[in-house]
Amino acid sequence: MRALLGLLCLLALPLWAEEPLSGWAVYPTVKTYDELVADTKAAVKDNGLIVVTQAGPTKAAAARGIIIPGNLVIGAFNNDFAVRVLETSVSAMIEAPIRFYVTENDDGTATLSYKTPSFVFAPYVYEGGEPLRDIAQELDTKFQAVAESAVK
Repeated sequence: MRALLGLLCLLALPLWAEEPLSGWAVYPTVKTYDELVADTKAAVKDNGLIVVTQAGPTKAAAARGIIIPGNLVIGAFNNDFAVRVLETSVSAMIEAPIRFYVTENDDGTATLSYKTPSFVFAPYVYEGGEPLRDIAQELDTKFQAVAESAVK
């Protein structure tokens, strides 16, 4: 019985993979991975944020002779938002920078996705209250603008 249940779960995975995860914004594009990475970084800057971090396994894997699809996490934030978040909740700052995720698809195109700032900061609203919720909504708008600019 367990084997049957496990098999059914595995068969359902492709169906679940089609649905965006809760709290995520997903933007498929016709751009290549390298184009989308460059355009995302430019859009971050153009929208008043800073690329604070970037990390991904693609280049390190290639250096080891392993070829994997392009995969990069780009952390974006700025000092104004950092100070404002800290004024509402010290705990919430663990989530900064909030990250964009650029992934290369099998067909050579790339997808931009991210967890919405409101989703990321939701667990801290008990501490940060309405001011933190307002900051998160402001960041939602900014992250959406970054994404829409990067994918056009």
